[in-house]
Amino acid sequence: MLISPDRCRSVFEKLERDLRKLASEQQAESVHNFRTTTRRLQTLLLELLPERDRNHKKLLKQLDEIRKRAGKVRDLDVQLAALRSLKIPQEPRRKTQLTQRLIELRAKHEKKLRNLLTRETMREIRRRLRRAGNEVNFKQSRDPLEVARHLLAQAPAAGELSDDVLHRYRILVKRARYAAEFASKSDESTRLITQLKRLQDAIGNWHDWLTLTNTAAGQLGDVHQSPLVAALHNVTGGKFRHAAAALEASPKAGRPKEEPKTPKAAALAPRPRKEAKGPPRAARTDTAA
Repeated sequence: MLISPDRCRSVFEKLERDLRKLASEQQAESVHNFRTTTRRLQTLLLELLPERDRNHKKLLKQLDEIRKRAGKVRDLDVQLAALRSLKIPQEPRRKTQLTQRLIELRAKHEKKLRNLLTRETMREIRRRLRRAGNEVNFKQSRDPLEVARHLLAQAPAAGELSDDVLHRYRILVKRARYAAEFASKSDESTRLITQLKRLQDAIGNWHDWLTLTNTAAGQLGDVHQSPLVAALHNVTGGKFRHAAAALEASPKAGRPKEEPKTPKAAALAPRPRKEAKGPPRAARTDTAA
């Protein structure tokens, strides 16, 4: 199945609109839209098209710099949203202090993002976007659904689910979904995209709370020093279990089975745990959309 020409053209057009809106305002929605559309374009150029010319490479480099800076703002937006949704009586003053600190950090990163969006940079990116959009060779593209399946096949093998493993799933599922979205509309592509979106939402929600928990711990201390951090840790653990359950229930992105062991190796191997546990430690965070 070739990529859909309409969906391919639309990502170039939408990114130009999102970039223009981002330059005029760095609100949560405009930042998020720019990052997700940039990720879709990266998937198209890096995963679905067999060759990239100098214009593609320069375009991706310029967009990546802005996307990473926008990711700093986006991280703080999701942390603020999560913190404001947390309804607990513990440490209201510290919650207010943490909220204010996040707002200050966002303003700092928003200023750095705004400084990247110069008129000259905007003009050059728009020129490269239009050129790249006009030169796409649809007939030589890879099958979007095959690419999505290939990405999912790179998932870690079965075993105890940890923060790092779930984080890797988050990235793979996101890339697979963006690849599948370039396929022509069909029952198969619709089912796959729906399943991946549901899974991406569950794992992404866990990651948002994990990021907030890590930030709060850095500002307020660990679970033994702050009831607020302890409450956040408990919420994150629940989100972890929900994401793990969604992963196990997903027919397209379920965890690959371990390779069969010889009888001797199987007898010596430790028994896997029956249930995935919540995050035992802070995982790395990633600003990927």
